Amino acid sequence: MVIAGGFGVGKTTLVGSVSEIVPLRTEALVTNESVGVDDLAQTPAKSTTTVAMDFGRITLAEDLVLYLFGTPGQKRFWFMWDDLVRGAIGAIVLVDTARLDAAFAPLDYFESKNVPFIVAVNEFEGSSRYPLHEIAEALALRDDVPLITVDARDRDSAKRALIRITEFSLTRLATAQRTA
Repeated sequence: MVIAGGFGVGKTTLVGSVSEIVPLRTEALVTNESVGVDDLAQTPAKSTTTVAMDFGRITLAEDLVLYLFGTPGQKRFWFMWDDLVRGAIGAIVLVDTARLDAAFAPLDYFESKNVPFIVAVNEFEGSSRYPLHEIAEALALRDDVPLITVDARDRDSAKRALIRITEFSLTRLATAQRTA
């Protein structure tokens, strides 16, 4: 399962909150070198960033173990995404309502790769809340793309998101097999 989205939307947090193992993180300090390269205006307190991937694991059922791959958010590391989605059954695209524009590239990516995905609005503390239908409209989501809210810090909330994308992916797979 791939956890994707723009810079600072909570991908590392989500993988860490739900993983049953200590997650592998490839975090590096945000330094002055990133000024002018990474847009830190909306995330001034962010001191580290994922430079390759995050990796975690969760057992959803006795016969269903998900491996979690969190993507890097900065455009300069997006070349990693092709390797991270190889073999993925689905993806969660995390979005921040304060920076919806950062969601368009990840959404386009998964559509172009024909990878089933859901959109999860990360409810940051103090963030503005909007009705989901307004977010779907702002993101120009197709009607068949599930849109949910999530608190990436909360294990149960993150698990619900993983269950939703797993169900959605399995349904899409079953539909494709029936029509083939």
